[in-house]
Amino acid sequence: MRLTDTAAVSAGPRLDAPRDVDAFDVLGLVQPTAATRLDVGLLPLLAEADLLDSPATWGSVTTRAGAFRLEPVRPGRDLPLLTRWMNDPEVAAYWELDGPAAVTAAHLRSQLDGDGESIPCLGLLDGTPMSYWEIYRADLDPLSRHYPARPHDTGIHLLIGDGTNRGRGLGTALLRAVTDLVLGNRPRCTRVVAEPDIRNTPSVSAFLSSGFRCHAEIDLPEKRAALMVRERALRNLL
Repeated sequence: MRLTDTAAVSAGPRLDAPRDVDAFDVLGLVQPTAATRLDVGLLPLLAEADLLDSPATWGSVTTRAGAFRLEPVRPGRDLPLLTRWMNDPEVAAYWELDGPAAVTAAHLRSQLDGDGESIPCLGLLDGTPMSYWEIYRADLDPLSRHYPARPHDTGIHLLIGDGTNRGRGLGTALLRAVTDLVLGNRPRCTRVVAEPDIRNTPSVSAFLSSGFRCHAEIDLPEKRAALMVRERALRNLL
């Protein structure tokens, strides 16, 4: 998959799991008591148990273009819209998911049938779907093999579906909004990362304008990418 801001700024959980599910319940473990001691070997499993929860509960952010929020994708409702977006030439150039609905459906299924490390979402502006996002655990993703990942690093992929919304600087506003949603709802996440294709100048520019910094250029299987990072510590400064 490839990513952009002109068409895409950047690239399934069990969405019915409640946010406050105890990690031991998720893993089927016995809750420890004073008489028990947690095996250190379980710590990585416990870290993975707290994945992303559901962005549906994250609320909205007011942007210069209106109120923006994320809503997890429902294929039965959203597949025709997403298929149309994926067949836009500007989107297809980077995402490479053009073709019949089955192509988009298979891409969504790979996330929705997964282990919750990536959540596909619609981006709604004043209630109207206008962008597609993937919010994922970058530290648990193959991307982590290409940079020094930190626990709970959260990655984002984005495409703006309607061509009328491109080229107006909207990508910058949306990137800042989604980054604020991630940092505001994932307290253990210290930074948000992305890896747009370095050829996609509008995408890289949108990330830079929204508070990200380019840490390195990295070679991924499908592209050479700019590793973009927005630090929580600089959230209110950039």
